[in-house]
Amino acid sequence: MVCCFMTKAQCLWFVEFLLPTSTLIGSLPVTHTHIYMHTRSQTQHTQAGTWWFRPQIQTLRVGWTDKQTGVPVSFSLQVNPSTTQMEFACSHVVCNWSPEGSLMGGSDEGDSGLSVYPCSPPGEGGTTDPGVALRLSVTEHMYDNRISVIPQQEPGLVPPPLPPRRFESQKYPQCTSLPPSPPPLSSLPPPLPARGAEGRGEQSIRLKANVNVLSLSVGRLVDISRASGIQTTQCPVMHCGRCSAALSSLSSVQNTQETAVWLCEFCGLQNTLSTSGPGSKVGLRVRGRDVIYLLRQTDQDYENLEDVMVVFCVDISGSMSVTSEVTPGNPMRSATYVSRLQSIQDALQRALSSLLKTSPLRRVAIVTFNDEVVVYGDGSGVPASLRDWALVDYDYLRQQGQQYNTPHCIAESYQHLSLRVKELREHGATALGPAALVSIAMASRFVGSKVILCTDGRANIGLGEMEESPAPFSSPQSPYFYRQLANEATNKGVIVSVMTFEGTDCRLAEVGLLADQTGGRVNIVNIGTVATEIQSALADNILATGVKATLLAADGMYFPYEECNHCLVRDIGNVTEGVEITFQFACKPDSTESFMRRDRLPFQLQLSFTTRDQQKVTRIITEQRRVTTSSWVWAGSLNMSVLGVHCAQLCARLTMKGRVHEAQRQLRAQQDLLKDISEQRSNPKEESIYGNWIDTMTAICDDLTTDSQALSDEAAEVLYQMKRASSVGQRRRKQTDTVAL
Repeated sequence: MVCCFMTKAQCLWFVEFLLPTSTLIGSLPVTHTHIYMHTRSQTQHTQAGTWWFRPQIQTLRVGWTDKQTGVPVSFSLQVNPSTTQMEFACSHVVCNWSPEGSLMGGSDEGDSGLSVYPCSPPGEGGTTDPGVALRLSVTEHMYDNRISVIPQQEPGLVPPPLPPRRFESQKYPQCTSLPPSPPPLSSLPPPLPARGAEGRGEQSIRLKANVNVLSLSVGRLVDISRASGIQTTQCPVMHCGRCSAALSSLSSVQNTQETAVWLCEFCGLQNTLSTSGPGSKVGLRVRGRDVIYLLRQTDQDYENLEDVMVVFCVDISGSMSVTSEVTPGNPMRSATYVSRLQSIQDALQRALSSLLKTSPLRRVAIVTFNDEVVVYGDGSGVPASLRDWALVDYDYLRQQGQQYNTPHCIAESYQHLSLRVKELREHGATALGPAALVSIAMASRFVGSKVILCTDGRANIGLGEMEESPAPFSSPQSPYFYRQLANEATNKGVIVSVMTFEGTDCRLAEVGLLADQTGGRVNIVNIGTVATEIQSALADNILATGVKATLLAADGMYFPYEECNHCLVRDIGNVTEGVEITFQFACKPDSTESFMRRDRLPFQLQLSFTTRDQQKVTRIITEQRRVTTSSWVWAGSLNMSVLGVHCAQLCARLTMKGRVHEAQRQLRAQQDLLKDISEQRSNPKEESIYGNWIDTMTAICDDLTTDSQALSDEAAEVLYQMKRASSVGQRRRKQTDTVAL
């Protein structure tokens, strides 16, 4: 049996042959029960022959060449996979990465790091002004250090030279001495000579980008139906009194007869836990690395998962009469043109037929808008028309949506809905905001409902009206309205998807907030693709609502661009399948040295959410990562998927907030890193996808910087989609799950 796993920042492999030393693996004489080696490719010579090692992703390729026969034999060792759902870009925490500037000191603008310290809390070390390079002392990066504890060096003490290596073959002459060491800098010992990859000329880069990145597949984490084999309990969570960390298997607890003392591994607070109360001892035993805590349900919490609503909110303003050629003409026949409204009508008829077959119990309603809002519901009753003063009364519009007759299931209302769709005619202005408010109010009666909004023009009447504004991104009033409306939809568990027609100016950057904050889609369609996009939006089902992620790291760390503290709380809202979010973290300058003296640093994710059947759940995952003191991380060992998704999501968020220059710095650093990873470990498919993401984002940022222009609908669509980017592996898993179902 062979056991293999990585350690020391993916810079050292530990291979253990669980066999007697005389056992043969094929024709391989196992002369060592334990072999340590660097992750870079290397060769080891023995009396009987030569071992060679080639690290790959989660595998180690091992080969043996017998000295006498010269016959090579090779095999692969599988790395023990991680059992948690927290995926890191690097196996270790790089403690001495610093924002805005390389680790070794000064650099020019083109060589700057990818981030700035978001803020310097009072009393913390480091720079006090954003954008100022953080300088680390020479002692923190003098060595390519692959161990996790700093040796205590005596002043002026120089380590002895490495012993000579023995080679039995004349092909490898003996080395009786090492070259003289260069004079020490100050009281420090000289750097170690190049080994492994460096000695053979393989490239090792000093990272300017922050590789301390964590990715969470939230869509899979909230789907507790797939969480087989994970510890589940109804005991209450035991939290730290200072940082709210949860008791886990990593916690150090000292038990006495009446109490237990827990020294929090995140903030160092001593927590006294009672062992005499009901359920206390059981709670102390629930200390896994991945635990699902379930609150007790009552009969009132039950909900029919199929009892949800789909509201089609359709623009029928005058501009929807614009036609496009779908069939070119010829001498025998004239060209065929279809209007935008006709394409919407055809798409809705297809959607209704599809819902009738796949979800006959689904409730479906229709709302249209031009210079008035007409609520048809399921088409069987008298439509309600809202116009004039009603279009600017927020509370009245919401009340009308909530009180309108509850639609019947599509199995009963299909004929009525189909007839209403056929009767639609285009004319008038665009009361988009009031129609969206009414539609969301209707859908909010059922958790997990959807609103699909189709429009081709800018809102120009009623709430959410968008007048021409000199501001480069948006007017001051309308974003507040759409953001407030998105928050209401999120709190009610409603997904909103927004679709606009190409060639129009709908101010998608503002209207898209409805989809961005609720977990819906943002798409620019044409008459040929609108039906497909509506079907895709219908397939997005909510897995959980009210999702909130709390990420804790060791005290002394922070989250660039988000939080200066070691605890980050992010409200996610609605979650559908395939949702993936990323975080980046870093060490504060004054905590770097203390971290480098530690073997591991803890991380904990507390994910609280409500499932579709109204079960309140808290999932807590705790993990440790080893510490490395060097930023000389081999590029081939980094996770390109995690870094690529994080770059896309972060740069899109920064650009939407107008922080274009910061996004550009991120993109430059990630481009360099992607190039280095590709040189060390080529993956054409991932390189193409993530490279295209970076190129697209770079083009958008360059346009905004050079022209100072407003964010176009096309750019806004890309940015919103980048904020929801997911890795190639995540998409592959989703496709596999779909096939399996």
